[in-house]
Amino acid sequence: MNIAKKRLIILILFIILIFSMIFSLGIGGGSFQVSDLLSFFQPSSLSLSEKTILFEIRLPRLILTVLVGAALSLSGAVLQGLFQNPLVDPYVLGISSGGAVGAIVAILSGISLGFITLPLFSFIFALATTFLVLRLGKIGTKMPLEIMLLAGVAIGFFFSALISLGMFLAGENLHQMVFWMMGGFWNSSWNKVITLLPLFIIGIPIVFSYSRELNAFLLGEKVAESMGVDVEKTKKILLLVTSLLVAGSVSVSGVIGFVGLVVPHIIRIIIGDDHRQLLPASFFLGSSVLLWADIFSRTLLHPVELPVGVLTSLMGAPFFIYLLRRKKKGW
Repeated sequence: MNIAKKRLIILILFIILIFSMIFSLGIGGGSFQVSDLLSFFQPSSLSLSEKTILFEIRLPRLILTVLVGAALSLSGAVLQGLFQNPLVDPYVLGISSGGAVGAIVAILSGISLGFITLPLFSFIFALATTFLVLRLGKIGTKMPLEIMLLAGVAIGFFFSALISLGMFLAGENLHQMVFWMMGGFWNSSWNKVITLLPLFIIGIPIVFSYSRELNAFLLGEKVAESMGVDVEKTKKILLLVTSLLVAGSVSVSGVIGFVGLVVPHIIRIIIGDDHRQLLPASFFLGSSVLLWADIFSRTLLHPVELPVGVLTSLMGAPFFIYLLRRKKKGW
């Protein structure tokens, strides 16, 4: 596929994202619906309740969903290229488990710092998990990716045991823990958007700037080094940046699986492995996929809202089985 066709696909994915965002604004409980979307550009024509629904509930939820979807899918694309392994996803280093432990500690401790309590504890624990994995995976001045992968899996299992213990001890707080573990955007707010946005603004340009180095990694670390890539520095920067994005996402939305695993696979099937096109395409498709998962979570059993993490797993698992069958035919 030539560059022009790839750029056309990226443009189509961008248009789909814009359409999904507009549609998402008009879906949900309340009097403001899809037919009222033109009023978005004329706020004076809206009633007080409609303004509250639109600007205080749906808009921050929309922005948060887009940011988390983009962060998870981009992190998945980067880590799969870095590890040269299509089974790697943003949570493989145990970051999500670390964030979950932080949330459980916040709930069990009873510490109250306002709206920031749960996201703050989750982010701190997720980030601490990242540095622990980097430390355990380091041998001298180098960080073998295989060792780091094993360290992440081991820490993830250990934290999963702590999560189970925390849920056993939760008592009346069990409901809050379970809903947080399932992942979702029902508690979205501008405060959460502000929490994640700085990480997004800093991290995304850095990720895009390393697209050529990621292409070199596809040929192997030794080949990348012979092409002038500072392999160890690149690994450290990309692992840290993706960890920050994932930690921030987990802290505001809970654990949402399969987006970072499946979306990069879909893009690779469509446009190939070139990260110059793969990264922006993953950005747009990841945001759209999570937006539609959120839309379905609000509408399938209305007025009951399903956890978004459950829906992404239900959608992602069959597709992953399809990929496995496709791979088997290749073998």
